[in-house]
Amino acid sequence: MTKAELINQIAMETGYDKPTILNIVECAMADIKKNVAAGENVYLRGFGSFVTKVRAEKIARNITKSTSIVVPEHKIPAFKPAREFAVEVRK
Repeated sequence: MTKAELINQIAMETGYDKPTILNIVECAMADIKKNVAAGENVYLRGFGSFVTKVRAEKIARNITKSTSIVVPEHKIPAFKPAREFAVEVRK
């Protein structure tokens, strides 16, 4: 499902116009991105959590040059589905 399909579906289910729904979805995504980038977790009860994880420093291989490089510690965004959501997907 694309963002456009999601907006169409929400508009059909709620009766609101598409530009309003688009604005709401864009604002929600922007707020989630802003908070996760700031290191804050976003919890959506019944859906899941958007969190920031820290990847440890590691040594990787550049196979084209046969050299080792150090990949520094870095943060990545992650999503952990709620238990109800995970159970629904497993069905």
